[in-house]
Amino acid sequence: MHKRILLSVFILFACSSFKASAQKTTASKGFHIKVTVKGVPKDSLCHLAYYFGDKQYLIDSAKADANSTVIFKADTLLPGGIYLFVVPGKRYFELVMDKEQRFEMVTDTIDYVNHMVVTGSKDNIVFYDYLKFIGKKAKEMEALRQEFEMKKDNPAEKERIQKQMEMLNNEVIQNKKDYIENNPDALMSKVFLTSKDVDMPEEKPKKPDGSVDSAAVYYYYKEHFFDNIDMTDARLLRTPVLFPKIEQWIKKLTIQIPDSVNAAADKIISLAKPSPDVFKFLVWWITNQYETSNIMGMDAVFVHMAKNYYTKSQAFWADSTTLYKINERASILDPILIGKKMRSMVLKDTAGVYRSLYDIKKPFTVLLVWDPDCGHCKTTVPKVKTLYDKSKAHGVEVYALNNEAERDKWLKFIKEHNLNWINVADMDFQNNFRYELDIKSTPQIFLLDENKTIIAKKIDVETLSEILEQKLGIPLKMERDEKEKAHQEGH
Repeated sequence: MHKRILLSVFILFACSSFKASAQKTTASKGFHIKVTVKGVPKDSLCHLAYYFGDKQYLIDSAKADANSTVIFKADTLLPGGIYLFVVPGKRYFELVMDKEQRFEMVTDTIDYVNHMVVTGSKDNIVFYDYLKFIGKKAKEMEALRQEFEMKKDNPAEKERIQKQMEMLNNEVIQNKKDYIENNPDALMSKVFLTSKDVDMPEEKPKKPDGSVDSAAVYYYYKEHFFDNIDMTDARLLRTPVLFPKIEQWIKKLTIQIPDSVNAAADKIISLAKPSPDVFKFLVWWITNQYETSNIMGMDAVFVHMAKNYYTKSQAFWADSTTLYKINERASILDPILIGKKMRSMVLKDTAGVYRSLYDIKKPFTVLLVWDPDCGHCKTTVPKVKTLYDKSKAHGVEVYALNNEAERDKWLKFIKEHNLNWINVADMDFQNNFRYELDIKSTPQIFLLDENKTIIAKKIDVETLSEILEQKLGIPLKMERDEKEKAHQEGH
């Protein structure tokens, strides 16, 4: 069984919080792995790596001797998990690392699995016995599939072959069950269970009309998703089976709105809390996913994670500087989350008259932060003007805030583009809006309702026009208009 490893195996794990935290011990009790792969040339560089999340990371490298043998050793024990021995060409085979960490493996490049001989590790003996068993049954199943295709016009033969295939599948399932029953705490038992899908009732829930209640099926599946997964076993972090389950729970089984994601995150984290390593990974991964999400409004998940988990008592892996930065970021984002009321803003217009954002009594207000020297602003602001001209009679106002202090350029741009909306600026730098609105670049567009509640934020003009078109019930789509205009000009 030849496999290919991701290039990331050759990149040292950048996040020190998640390095394989090897356990200190005496030299006689550290790990010592002797691997011989016949066919690997002398001086070939081989690698020992491990799974973590959705990637693989390098632990050590060593050259093969004249006998194609490589030895990896240290005065420490490695965290339990499924590791990888990588040979030149980025091909690899897997090995189980748990309590037994002093063993020998011998195989060749012709067939890593079927030619594997292990001594000194019951876990790896059982692992390779299983791989050989699965490989054999896979060949038998493929032969039956081919025979089935040939006999598909013969009902009696099809039925016979289907029964054989079912028996073969049951044999594989029973093999796993027997191993789990005899070795309940073994890593491979936990791997088998984690890989197992939810046991669904044979009879699906029905609606009053007799049809399948798909919503009830979904809720049952989600409710029982973790029945077979031990979220407190940190060894599973270093296998290829746990992370896909985490990702499936958070991203596929959970509706991608903040409240739903927050609830799903809290549940999975609560299950993992007895394991510091799994707890740490989940908090880090979920926080990172939604702090960098491209989906508008999902920064609310980041704020939730920061408030609830990045505390001194819980985020034991983070130093005070990291905690401060994360919580400071959350404190900036919190007031400008979707659904929150925009802060009060009172700034001077082009005539020096103070204009308040909250004095606008229109159903919708576009808060536009821009800069006349900004390249993107030079194309975006005229588009907003076109949109404004179409929508102002229907209850839309623009509160355009100059991000810079060059008054002459600001006034010139306003005049040239006839920006006949509310234009304000903070020429005296008495306002902290850049920090409070998280303005790191321009232009930035926020859409507010009549109560100045944030409906959308940091969107482009096309998205703004689509939202307003939907809410106002009038045609506004900028992209369509511009394409039509370009088409007409071309003729």
